[in-house]
Amino acid sequence: MVVFRKSAELSDYLHIKRSEGNSIGFVPTMGALHKGHISLVEASKKRGLITVCSIFVNPTQFNDKSDLAKYPVTTEADLELLLGAGCDVVFLPDEKEVYPQGAENTPVYDFGSLEAVLEGAMRPGHFRGVGQVVGRLLEIVQPQALFLGRKDYQQCLVIADLVKQMHLATEVVRCDTRREPDGLAMSSRNRRLTEPQRTVAGLIYQCLVSIQSKNGATPFAIVQKECDDILRKKGFEPEYIALANADTLSPLANYDAAQPMVALIAARIGDTRLIDNIAVV
Repeated sequence: MVVFRKSAELSDYLHIKRSEGNSIGFVPTMGALHKGHISLVEASKKRGLITVCSIFVNPTQFNDKSDLAKYPVTTEADLELLLGAGCDVVFLPDEKEVYPQGAENTPVYDFGSLEAVLEGAMRPGHFRGVGQVVGRLLEIVQPQALFLGRKDYQQCLVIADLVKQMHLATEVVRCDTRREPDGLAMSSRNRRLTEPQRTVAGLIYQCLVSIQSKNGATPFAIVQKECDDILRKKGFEPEYIALANADTLSPLANYDAAQPMVALIAARIGDTRLIDNIAVV
């Protein structure tokens, strides 16, 4: 496994690999890696791709600076996990390397309605920051395939739109969410949960399964209220419990068999914010 801190050196290395007939797979992360991240690396490796993983905590996507300050940094442990997974290349840039002209002079992208609903509404400016950093990383790595986890469903749609806006041939590969035994979606934020909070955190997934299972049997508004009550009784503060078109994230007031659907939940417990989603079929 080769580690680079300079974008020019990484680009030169990958150019050589391409000239030897290799294709590049890319897994962008902010570190604090877990099995979910590693599953993305494994998905790339299964395709026979030279697999690059970046670790960079991007300041421009945090609308809450205290959240940025609390984001865990576990670089040594991350490198051990990546080495064990057979990752080929790790990119560990600093902020000046990612934004050499300053973040304020780095292109931003407009994602229209995608950045105005759900996560976009709760975290203003978040997806502009995501687009900014992923756009820059794509310029550096120039991958044939980009691997993302479905847990960040809205982010997957935003990045797919980014790839189109950048006129790239990069394939966006969405990989299934990895879960703990109780259903909790694996996330770097989970390590911030206290033991009592962790005990009830799987309720988010249980609520999503309930929304999925009652498709066509119970009006969504009733299921939504049931889920809200369950979560609040266990100490959560739900930010949204939503049903939306799976392609556009246009909100749906009720189940609609004529549209692809996804259910999404964001909820806080203590000072930790958790998100998850499930396809509704």
